[in-house]
Amino acid sequence: MLKRTALYDTHLAEGARMVDFGGWEMPLHYGSQIEEHHAVRRAAGIFDVSHMRVVDITGPDACAFLRRLLTSDIERRGPDQAMYSCMLNERGGVLDDLIVYRWGMDPARFRAVLNAATADRDLQWMQAVASERDLQVQCQPRPELAIIALQGPEAPAVLARAQPQLAARASGLAGFHSTRLDPVFAARTGYTGEDGFEIVLPAEAAPAWWRSFREAGAAACGLGARDTLRLEAGLALYGQDLDEDATPLESGLAWTVEWDAQRDFVGRAALEAQRAAGPARQLAGLKLLDKGVLRAHQEVHTAHGDGVVTSGSFSPTLQVSIALARLPARVAPGDTATVRLRGGAAAAQVVKPRFVRRGKVLI
Repeated sequence: MLKRTALYDTHLAEGARMVDFGGWEMPLHYGSQIEEHHAVRRAAGIFDVSHMRVVDITGPDACAFLRRLLTSDIERRGPDQAMYSCMLNERGGVLDDLIVYRWGMDPARFRAVLNAATADRDLQWMQAVASERDLQVQCQPRPELAIIALQGPEAPAVLARAQPQLAARASGLAGFHSTRLDPVFAARTGYTGEDGFEIVLPAEAAPAWWRSFREAGAAACGLGARDTLRLEAGLALYGQDLDEDATPLESGLAWTVEWDAQRDFVGRAALEAQRAAGPARQLAGLKLLDKGVLRAHQEVHTAHGDGVVTSGSFSPTLQVSIALARLPARVAPGDTATVRLRGGAAAAQVVKPRFVRRGKVLI
């Protein structure tokens, strides 16, 4: 049985095409994935991301636990600030990438949002890390909560029309900060490369909030548009661009590793050894120069060795096919590569792994 979010009936009523995504029955699109993509780049769209796992982390050792668990240091964040980070195994491989929010400056309360497909494994690992050092911390899943992502340059205006009380608190937020209007939690974060908010609220309230955003002008958007938007923005997808056999240093996420000499986070020794030797691989961008579409798992050949496409698609904004690819570290932007497509070999240009952010073309 596939799991369903509180918005399942709403999606059906809006004509969504539903698909299996990590064990959840989720909307792929509502008619036109391309139109949904453009709506977010040009105006505003909403996504049901309630399949993501909200986890509240509490207890007297909560801060020490997060400093051990993650590559980034929560103590460097201010009140209500969000932190994107990686959770590693002892080999330095990425078990999950996640966002953690400070709850004010309370040292004993934080909120994390885990990827849906890895959530159960993540919780087991988190418990193991806490038990390893006998830390007094609780990691409490919140399945009674839903998440709606409101994204796009007009997201603040839509929020003001739909939910003025929350907008009074949230519209002035800096990026990667959160606020609360109990029982609603909102953060200026997202997975599209555009401005916007991710709103955590009681599941029973989600359909009414969804309708309010639709009536205020936001387009209903599915997982298809979410994927092309995040790919254009160069945002990694766990299970494709990130996994437990690749470290942050070879996945474009070295910036998430904060090397405070006093902090012994899980996987640190492996990362230090890799940093000293120099990573052999990197996550690079590709822009296809020939006809065709770049897709995950396609072989990539370069003058410095072979690699593989991790995520690929046609870019609605750029009108060309783009990809993220695991390539040898010596490959540089501007180099050419050959990609093995279904119909034969095709030429591609290596670029920095960011294509579009805030509507601006970067390549």
